Amino acid sequence: MRDAVIVDAVRTPIGRRNGALSGFHPARLSAHALSALAERNGLDPLTVDDVIWGCVSQVGEQSGNIARIAALAARWPETVPGTTVTRACGSSQQAVSFAAATVISGQNDVVVAGGVEAMSRVPMGSAGTILGQSYPTEVTHRYGVDQFSQGVGAEMVAEKWSLSRTELDEYALRSHALAAAAADSGAFDRQMVPTDTLSQDEGIRRNGSLETLANLKPVFREDGVIHAGNSSQISDGSGALLITTSEYAAKQGWKPIVRVHTAVALGDDPLIMLTAPIAATAKALSRAGLTVDDIGAFEINEAFAPVPLAWQKETGATMDRLNPLGGAIAVGHPLGGSGAVLMTRLVHHMRDNEIRYGLQSMCEAGGMANATILELL
Repeated sequence: MRDAVIVDAVRTPIGRRNGALSGFHPARLSAHALSALAERNGLDPLTVDDVIWGCVSQVGEQSGNIARIAALAARWPETVPGTTVTRACGSSQQAVSFAAATVISGQNDVVVAGGVEAMSRVPMGSAGTILGQSYPTEVTHRYGVDQFSQGVGAEMVAEKWSLSRTELDEYALRSHALAAAAADSGAFDRQMVPTDTLSQDEGIRRNGSLETLANLKPVFREDGVIHAGNSSQISDGSGALLITTSEYAAKQGWKPIVRVHTAVALGDDPLIMLTAPIAATAKALSRAGLTVDDIGAFEINEAFAPVPLAWQKETGATMDRLNPLGGAIAVGHPLGGSGAVLMTRLVHHMRDNEIRYGLQSMCEAGGMANATILELL
């Protein structure tokens, strides 16, 4: 029976908006990850059946099927096709799911999955899909609102789970502290493919305090708790994963790191928008025949601090297994690239610490979430 395994996973450093990666066209940024993945694994691009790439804002420089353009920018053979997918912030996690499905079904033998977002060059909201997406009256009337907003959703999550601003700010500081510790320990070294302008994640702050965060004004409600310091950073970045079957990997002399054990997607309330990872996690665990205690590491995207905190309260997962390397509050959230970046972090963390099962989930615009369980090989 065919399976889907991840042979290797790489990512660029994550750059701050208008920072060290802002000069990179998104195709060039993607090509950097593609080229590094091929070079370090002796991958002949001629054997790649498809490049499946996540991208959220498919406008401007990210329009016109960025997956295909990236493969050409990497100087891969013209025979290598590419397709660009979107499931909002989970786009590149969905790309991995699609890649796994095609190799398991026998449609493909080798797929490179990943994603990109150059938010310095294609501003957030330019595709109308992030903070204030335009919906038809059939949808707005259904929910009794004029529009949907992730920021307002984050405030709703904080209120529903009684999360104070202090709790959220403490979690934000935790994210920076864990990311800094991971960077200093070399935990990112094997996964990172530096560019000529950036060798480490650019957004990590080492001198934050509750007093500093207390000076930041709420963004979405005058009396709210969500502000820039406890939200994900606007960023540039890309990640890529080499996916094939165990049989094909053996023929190539590759030693896969993990197999894709279970992959699901689920929808939830689009008004609160950010709670779907809770139900998606339950669905993935049920389908896998596992419990939350079987999972040694969780990557729950830190779009806003209430998201992982509410998820943790509902699932009962222990805090030491939740985002052990920090998250998007510290390193940034390059939208369509984040799913691949998080999975790259998870894959290497599992290998480095001999963790059998890892689970990743991300909240997504429209009230959706992907959840993927990986098993160490």
